[in-house]
Amino acid sequence: MIRVPGMISMMHSVPQIKKRFDWGYYTVPQEHAAGRRIPVTRGKLLGGSSAINGMLFVRGHRRNYDDWAAAGCTGWAYEDVLPAYRRMEDWEGGASEVRGAGGPVAVTRQSGLTPASHALVDALGESLGTPRNDDYNGTEQTGVGIVQMSARDGVRFSASHAYLGDDRPPGLRIRSAATVTRVVLEGNRAVGVEIAEGGRRRVLRAGREVVLSAGVVGSAQLLLLSGVGPAEQLRGLGIDVAADLPVGQNLHDHLFVPMTFLAPSAQHRGTAAHFFAGMLAETLRGGSWLGRTVFEAMAFVRTDAAETPADQPDLQVHALPWSYPSPNQDAPVRHSVDARPALTVMPTLIYPKSRGELRLASADPTADPLIDPGYLSDADDARFLVAGMKLVREVMAHKRLVEVVTGELHPGRALADEAALTRELPQRIHSVYHPVGTCRMGGPDDPAAVVDPELRVRGIEGLRVADASVMPTITGGNTNAPAMLIGERCAELMTGAGVVAG
Repeated sequence: MIRVPGMISMMHSVPQIKKRFDWGYYTVPQEHAAGRRIPVTRGKLLGGSSAINGMLFVRGHRRNYDDWAAAGCTGWAYEDVLPAYRRMEDWEGGASEVRGAGGPVAVTRQSGLTPASHALVDALGESLGTPRNDDYNGTEQTGVGIVQMSARDGVRFSASHAYLGDDRPPGLRIRSAATVTRVVLEGNRAVGVEIAEGGRRRVLRAGREVVLSAGVVGSAQLLLLSGVGPAEQLRGLGIDVAADLPVGQNLHDHLFVPMTFLAPSAQHRGTAAHFFAGMLAETLRGGSWLGRTVFEAMAFVRTDAAETPADQPDLQVHALPWSYPSPNQDAPVRHSVDARPALTVMPTLIYPKSRGELRLASADPTADPLIDPGYLSDADDARFLVAGMKLVREVMAHKRLVEVVTGELHPGRALADEAALTRELPQRIHSVYHPVGTCRMGGPDDPAAVVDPELRVRGIEGLRVADASVMPTITGGNTNAPAMLIGERCAELMTGAGVVAG
């Protein structure tokens, strides 16, 4: 179920299966998104969310890292992190000055694109005046091309598959079916963690350091439960304050809007028969669509209203040859989709201005935290996505797609003008499941920082955080590769290789 890439569709569409692999979090009602409680999908298994994601491998723009460094995160500029990226990946194109080969994470291009996706790539490039780019993780990000994925030969390369395989460190011990309830502190030093296992709690002592890699939700929640966070909030829940830090703040996420167009040459149908035919083909001979990500095409585009520097795109476009649920997937049910072949094109907000917060609901470690990304709380985000929807419609009207696209299924021509799209947008936004920032990294003078550039929690000795929660600002693209990069950098810092001044 986990290792076969294409099984992601079953994991996310069948509630009984999803419940096994997902923590089942939801946001609090979103004020600017029609009061919706939007799913916050987080992997509940070894490898975390990398075991249930879309496997799209995107480093982001080099300036993302340079901006971190300029803001005080010494040692995190692009040239600083590039060696770790090259070390971690096994790129199908081989090693170069910017790409790596022989690393634990296989990275390959999507293959076997449907005719509809080929036509879409051409139309995106021609209508937007954007060049073809065969490697958006190379020297330039801008362009249109085929997606790269952390998968190879029909196998998903999650963090657990990549790093905890047959050659795992001999001293490593993995405890599954155990839940960490807090970090154990003695004074201002972390000495271990408390876990709940088999109906009882016990403390595991740390030899030297404790490293939290529980993700944007879990790491922040554990710090708060351990008395590390906003003092007033913690005292209100009866939690003793060990360090007054802005844990849980700076929460932000990518959003996209699925737009589905009927396209017979997209070939795929959202039916049980089509899915099981794919399973049979993958079992018998391999190399089928089930052995790859469901996404096929991607574009990074600089829009006319871009606020980024001239060489930095501000819009990402995801595309997959499948129909998509409409208007959203909030309800925990099996959603029906149109059974006809279709292209779904998703204009994606990669530099959101909206910010939110994660808070504890109670001091009970089994209680879900209160997750408020503040979606669309900054009006510029809504304007950007509406403009992105209009841009996608322009692309889909391109001459290259005249004989490919037979109609717009969602949101549909009933929502024809900008005013209608603006009214409907709050019902149709989707998280790309890229939340970051709740344990923000920053320099010594940054009052918003929870960890320093060596990922050490401020005011607490022997405690680090290494996951997407430390991102001060989100990267321009899918966040799984940057999350694994942060793990690689943490390993460097702990072993003394490439240590930077804190």
